[in-house]
Amino acid sequence: MKIINRFLIITFSTLLLLVSCSAKKRTTLKDAFADKFLIGTAMNSEQISGLDSASTRVIKEQFSAIVPENIMKSEVIQPVEGEFNFSLADQFVEFGEKNNLFVTGHTLIWHSQLPAWFCVDSKGNNVSPEILKQRMKTHISTLVGRYKGRVKGWDVVNEAIEDDGSWRKSKFYEILGEDYIRLAFEYARETDPKAELYYNDYSMAQKGRRDAVVKMVNKLKQQGVKIDGIGMQGHMTMDFPTIEEFEKSMIAFSNTGVKVMITEMDISVLPKPGKNLGADVSLHFKYDKELNPYAQGLPDSVATALQDRYAGFFRLFIKHKDKISRVTLWGVNDAQSWRNNWPVHGRTDYPLLFDRNNNPKPIVEAIIKEAEDVKK
Repeated sequence: MKIINRFLIITFSTLLLLVSCSAKKRTTLKDAFADKFLIGTAMNSEQISGLDSASTRVIKEQFSAIVPENIMKSEVIQPVEGEFNFSLADQFVEFGEKNNLFVTGHTLIWHSQLPAWFCVDSKGNNVSPEILKQRMKTHISTLVGRYKGRVKGWDVVNEAIEDDGSWRKSKFYEILGEDYIRLAFEYARETDPKAELYYNDYSMAQKGRRDAVVKMVNKLKQQGVKIDGIGMQGHMTMDFPTIEEFEKSMIAFSNTGVKVMITEMDISVLPKPGKNLGADVSLHFKYDKELNPYAQGLPDSVATALQDRYAGFFRLFIKHKDKISRVTLWGVNDAQSWRNNWPVHGRTDYPLLFDRNNNPKPIVEAIIKEAEDVKK
């Protein structure tokens, strides 16, 4: 009897071990897309500093690439001229290296989240072109130089084009004209010749922006400027952009001979308070209860529609895996998404792949299935 009991105990223990091992081998996002493209996420300061260990664990398990949400933007890195703050940026890069992740830096030159001093003198007047060039060069060479050989790619210029294809009338453009784009890429290349250099923008499915970006990239290449990729920000809604127009842009950008990346992806299910919002962070609208319909939870019908929307785009990405090098989500879980507060503060949105408790939504399994259904 004792021998039988011992046998049963051993057999039961073996079964438990097999079940446990099987559970551990569940396919992750990074495994499913390993032969197609990198799958990334943005990291916020709580994750980078180690305060949010739960979502950090998801990053390690599910993703193969990371980008900082805010801590490498110029207002954080150099809030006062000549005074650089690399504390969180250092931790971010170290996290990427420790966990064997592709590290992208975001962003070197952007009109938004820019320290007040950058483009003006002590009286608030625009600085001369020579001074702005030197400030750009100092900022870029200091930041890129600190992580030379460690940060593998940089969003060099962010959001320089409008929907209609015209140049955004930023301070950089006002003082230097379109030449500031070339200068930014040249300064980055001089500092780290081996790093990949990208242009990044939102609403890239708009024809005006598509055509202007293609023209800009071709001109840079004709000037002998190194540009390795175009980042198509994926800040989407349930009806914008159409998959067809997004695909047209992917193909057009790829035809310039550079890599295409889907960056900053999230899909909002909330009603829009205005038309043609894009992803302009300066836009803000007054809170209205009607604009926040899912504060108590997402109805099954909407959750299913969101899953279908995500699956549709990932089918597109897989179809063009020969053109895409990376797809990056703009955050880990719904609670952390900027969509909860833009363009209306205090709403409850559900735009990411993991819920507010860091649990994978059914969307994750659907996306993994899309990847596994395609032959390697």
